[in-house]
Amino acid sequence: MTKFLIVFITVLFVLFGIEMQQTVQMHVVQPFTAVLADISAALIMPFDDAVTATGRIIRHTENQFAVSIEAGCNGVEAAIVLIAAVVAFPARPLQKAAAILAGFLAIQAMNILRIISLFYLGQWRMDVFSWSHLYLWPVLIMLDVLIVFLLYLRYIARVNVQPAVSA
Repeated sequence: MTKFLIVFITVLFVLFGIEMQQTVQMHVVQPFTAVLADISAALIMPFDDAVTATGRIIRHTENQFAVSIEAGCNGVEAAIVLIAAVVAFPARPLQKAAAILAGFLAIQAMNILRIISLFYLGQWRMDVFSWSHLYLWPVLIMLDVLIVFLLYLRYIARVNVQPAVSA
C-alpha cells in the first residue's frame, strides 16, 4: 500500500506539472478542449441547429447563451488521477494501457454529457446550472474515475487468479 501511495502521488505531481506547462496547455490541452466543444456541439445540432462551437466556446445563436470549457472542465485532471492510480497499481503494461484508454474514453463520454447538460441548464435556470457545475458534476466525474479504477482492479484480480491444478 505504501508503494502504491508513493507511486500514485509521484505520478500525480509529474503529470500535473507537465499539464500546467504553458507549451502543453497551448499545443495539447487547449486544442483538445476545442475538440470537446466541437463534439458536444455536433451531438446537440441534430436536436437544436442554433448551436455553434468556436474554440472552446459553445453558443446558442438565438438566445446568445454560451459556455466556455475551461481548465478543470475538460476532464484532463480527472484523467490524470486515473492514470496515476492505474500506473501505481501492479499489472502488465498492456493491461495498464488498456485501462488508461478505456478510462479516458469513459471520462470524456461523461464529460461530454456534463458539457451538454450544463449548456442547457444555463439557459433554463442559472441557479441549477451553478449548483450542478460546482457540486454535482465534479462528484460524478470523480465517481466515474473511481468506478473505472475499481472495474480495472476487479479485472486484474480475475486475470491474475491462477486456476487450480488437479493432480
